[in-house]
Amino acid sequence: MRLSAMGDVAMTVPVLRAFVKQYPTVKLTVISRPFFKPFFDGIPNLEFFAFDEKERHKGFPGLLRLFKDVKKLKIDAFADLHNVLRSKIVSLLFALSGKKRATVDKGREGKKELTRDENKIFRQLPTMFERHAKVFEELGFPLDLSKPQFPEKAVLSSDVLDIIGNENQKLIGIAPFAQYDSKVYPLDLMKEVIEKLAENKNQTILLFGGGKKEIEILDSLAQPFENVINMAGKIKFQQELQLISNLDVMLSMDSGNAHIAAMLGVKVITLWGATHPYAGFLPFNQSLENALTSDRNQYPKLPTSVYGNKIVEGYEDAMRTILPQQVVDKVIEQLS
Repeated sequence: MRLSAMGDVAMTVPVLRAFVKQYPTVKLTVISRPFFKPFFDGIPNLEFFAFDEKERHKGFPGLLRLFKDVKKLKIDAFADLHNVLRSKIVSLLFALSGKKRATVDKGREGKKELTRDENKIFRQLPTMFERHAKVFEELGFPLDLSKPQFPEKAVLSSDVLDIIGNENQKLIGIAPFAQYDSKVYPLDLMKEVIEKLAENKNQTILLFGGGKKEIEILDSLAQPFENVINMAGKIKFQQELQLISNLDVMLSMDSGNAHIAAMLGVKVITLWGATHPYAGFLPFNQSLENALTSDRNQYPKLPTSVYGNKIVEGYEDAMRTILPQQVVDKVIEQLS
């Protein structure tokens, strides 16, 4: 299995947890970038194989080496959960060597119908979790995703506790960024949300993000409040996962952080701009009621994009139709 963006990888985790529970005698090997290894820690019968895209597994010769490296692990079947050129090549090599293989159907046609301007077909498409489960079904391993199991809350290290202070507080995570601007809730409105949530001194609000510019913005959001803490750049990735597992609720855009929190069994509230949960990216085991979407009466072309990378003139302010009080009310509702 070859995976790319953080959200893509996180979305496979609940499916793989279901697999190892339902097929305890079958061994899984996940092929992904070394950075993502912590996602899979603690999953029984699962081995992680680090994909070295910069050296050993670079280019077509590297993919041949990858195939040979993985083949040594006595693989019986290959599940391509990514469906891009690199994973397709490795999958084909396994097929040519006589192994069973199956590839995820990303449902591109349905997504085009959902996001086009004219003759839009506005309907719920299969989720990515259902699509991943279908891959295993094709290999002879049908999966039931209706009774998910999540890891226990992680024990927080003393250096994390030193930063967040009183762990008896209600912990609210906020991840205000996404890959594309069309999926990011306007900063002035997010400030209002944080301000209102910070009024309750029994709540600690933890801000998540990364990169120099994001850290500066998060610092400015946290600075006026004693109970708002910017976690970005302060802890290692593995510690961040442990901290997220302890949240009472995560507020996120349509982004990787939403899927990370969901794979850890945390309640997630998502905000949607140019994209929409009907495309199949609602975080795992989360309710549609917790996905606050921009107003389609005012912006009838929504969703305009599957990933948020398409700019539609006049739709820059679509997310302003999600009111800060709506967001605050939804967070409080989940906390109670």
